[in-house]
This record gives sequence, C-alpha cells and structure tokens, in this order.
Amino acid sequence: MTAAVDNQSATPSLRQRIGRAGGRLRPGVGSALTWWTHALASWLPPRLRTLLGLAHERVLLQYGGEELRLALRRGDGVQDIGQLPWTAQEAERGDALLGSLLAPRVAELPRWLLLPAGAALRRRLLLPAAAADRLRDVVAFEIDRQTPFAAADVHYDARVLERHGEQIDAELVVVPRATFDSAMAALGTVAGTVAGVDVAGDDGAPLGVNLLADAVRRRRADPWRGWNWAFAAIAVIAVAMTMWQLLSNRRAAADALAEQANARAREARAVAVDKRQLVDLVEGMAYLQNARAARPTTVEVLDELGRLLPDSTYLEKLSIEGDQILLIGQSSEASALVGQLEGSKLWRSPALTGALQPDPRTGRDRFTMTAQLAIDNAPANTPANKGAADARSQP
Repeated sequence: MTAAVDNQSATPSLRQRIGRAGGRLRPGVGSALTWWTHALASWLPPRLRTLLGLAHERVLLQYGGEELRLALRRGDGVQDIGQLPWTAQEAERGDALLGSLLAPRVAELPRWLLLPAGAALRRRLLLPAAAADRLRDVVAFEIDRQTPFAAADVHYDARVLERHGEQIDAELVVVPRATFDSAMAALGTVAGTVAGVDVAGDDGAPLGVNLLADAVRRRRADPWRGWNWAFAAIAVIAVAMTMWQLLSNRRAAADALAEQANARAREARAVAVDKRQLVDLVEGMAYLQNARAARPTTVEVLDELGRLLPDSTYLEKLSIEGDQILLIGQSSEASALVGQLEGSKLWRSPALTGALQPDPRTGRDRFTMTAQLAIDNAPANTPANKGAADARSQP
C-alpha cells in the first residue's frame, strides 16, 4: 500500500508551495463563477490543472470485505490508489493512518465515501425546469410516492440527467438510513473527515450525488480566501491608481493644450497689433502722399512767380505757411502785380496788403502781397489710397 500511495506523491501543487494552504483557487461565490472557473480550467492541460489545484480531485473510500479501497477521482476518470486492511483496530486510528500513508497532496484532498450500486434505489423523474434550482427540496416530496421508504428513513439526493425545454429529466437516489449508518460506522474515525457520500453507478464510477444531509456536510474552508481578498484589494488599488494616472495624464494634456491655445492667442493678438500699426502707417503715408499731391510744391511756386513777375520786380521774402503765401519785395510796377498773378493755377486771390512804400534809394515801391495756395482734393484711386485699402483688407 505504501508503494502504491507513494506513486501519487507528484509535484506539490502551487498552493502547497505558497504555504500548503490547500483548498481551491476560487472563493466559490456563486454558480456563475463556478461554471466560469470550470470552463477556463477545462482548457488547461491536465498536469497544469493538477498543479494549480483546479482538477477537482477527491479521494474515494469504498469499504467491503474488511478492506478499504482507495481511489483518486480526477475529472471524469477514477484511478486506483490501493487497498488497506480495514479491521476495527485500523478503523479506530483510520484518520491518522490515512494521513501517514497518503502523499501530502493526496492527503489534503476531500474524502468521499463511495457506496456500492446495490445499496441505493434510483428513480427517474420528469420535473419542470424551474425545479432544477431547488432539486433536492423538490424530490423530498417524491420519496414517499416513488420509493417504499419514508423521507425520514433514507438519505437522498438528486441529479439532473437531461433538459428538454421547459422540463428536466432528473434521477432520485435514496439509500436506507440503516445501510448508510452502517457504512459510515465502518469507516471509524475517518467518517468525521468525509466531505460527501456518493453511490457507484453501473460502470463503477460515482454518480455525482451527495447523500449527506445539508446540516452535516463538511464545509471545507477555503484557505485561499484571505489571498483572494488581498489580490482583490491589490487589483482595486491598481485600477484606482491606473485611473488616477490616466486622469492626471489627461489633465496634463489639457493644461498643455490650453497653454498652446493661450500662446497662439497671444501670437494672434501680437499679429493684430502689428497689422493695426501697419494699417495706421500705410494710412498715414497715404494721407501725406495725398496732401503732397494736392498742393503745389515750393519749386513750382517759385517757378511760377519767376515766370509771371516782371523783370523790374524782385522779392525780399517768400513765405509759405499752410496754404498762405506771403510775398515781400520791391517793384516799379507794384500796383499791377495783382493782375499779373491772378491768372496762375497755383494760387488764388492774390492781393496787396498795406500801402505801397516808395524806396528813395532804389526808386521802386515796397509791397506786401498775400495769396491762397490752390489745394485740390486727392483722387480716391491714387496709389497711396489703394495701398492703405489693401493693408486694411489683409487678415
């Protein structure tokens, strides 16, 4: 027996390496999570499922003929471990005996009592699909009708065989209480460690029921529950830190974008100011060019005076202030100067101011004459005006 059991001492599972915590990786928080875990585990290789403790293994105990047969249920297969002589003496120290003989990994697995097929009475039932959620409670009312026993005289359980739309095909399994108690008593001290009681089918494989009452079923505490809570807390903290980092990154990006927008706005305002200054400069230059083009130049005035004034006339002073022309000079024909200057296009309204003053030294009359420069409005389509308009229309 020792050699047979030692063959099962395979590589310790992951939970044993962490601290020999045993149990299952999942906390068992509902049928949906259980189904999801089983579905994921089915994709893993058998050796990896065993290493992670997801193979759903259990040790099957089957008593008969003063021998205790041990088998390992893994998935859908059953592997024999060996047989032990099982007398009253071995039964008294059975728990310690199994613990010393089995490999550590196998010793930590749940232990199930497997009753022979002839010890149970099985009946097929057709029930509504809604009964599947509380199948054990529903079949309790069928024991009196489907079996010759009362519900208080048997240990029972049920399993779903098939589903047909709104109905299910279930199987009721009952074992007389006397048979059940006798099998449990034969285990001795091992009976207190049994996690469930199943019945062998026609092929010798367990049916997948548990005949123990709910009140006496051993609830194996999940030793990974603390680790799971720790991992969940770490995951929550990691998610919170990730979300905070994302938020911080988004805020930094928003601040950088706002700074870029402000820089572009400042550049736009600077460009607008430069444009306004350029428009003002162009308009000022246009105004000056228009004013210059609208009035005769000093050279033109001097040339015109030189052409119109007689040779007997000379000027002592020529002053142009704004649009006012002031002439001071001497002429032997001073009284006729107004008529000689009236025909010019460069000024208007020539007139003598004050009285003529004879100069005995030169024999000529000193005169003072004023006139208004002829200033015309600048044409609207001059190059200066056009340049100012173009500058104003630029974006």
